[in-house]
Amino acid sequence: MVDDVEKRWHDPRMFRRAAIYVGSVLATAALVFLLVVLWSAQSECADADTLLCDATAEAAVVIGPSAVLLIGGIGAFVETYVQWRRGRTWPIWQGAGWFLFVLMVVYLGIGGGAVANR
Repeated sequence: MVDDVEKRWHDPRMFRRAAIYVGSVLATAALVFLLVVLWSAQSECADADTLLCDATAEAAVVIGPSAVLLIGGIGAFVETYVQWRRGRTWPIWQGAGWFLFVLMVVYLGIGGGAVANR
């Protein structure tokens, strides 16, 4: 069993797995963003200056990648619990989960602010 007070949490293999997981979640969120923007660009807009001309497109651009980041963060916290139960190095996964959650909140804040200002 790992003593949590003892700070020997160095595990390069586990860090590599967590980093690949975070990278794949970020790549998936970027792909969802790209697909939503391409989908919204297909619609006919009365105003040619804006890419997102209706509320559905605006909501999809904000909610789509945020949902991917939320699911990825929850997945990282589930892996945190699994690694903790096995007595392995779990703080790496907890950090990955918090990173994805913070990134989701920042994206929601920026996207929501941009949509609200229209």
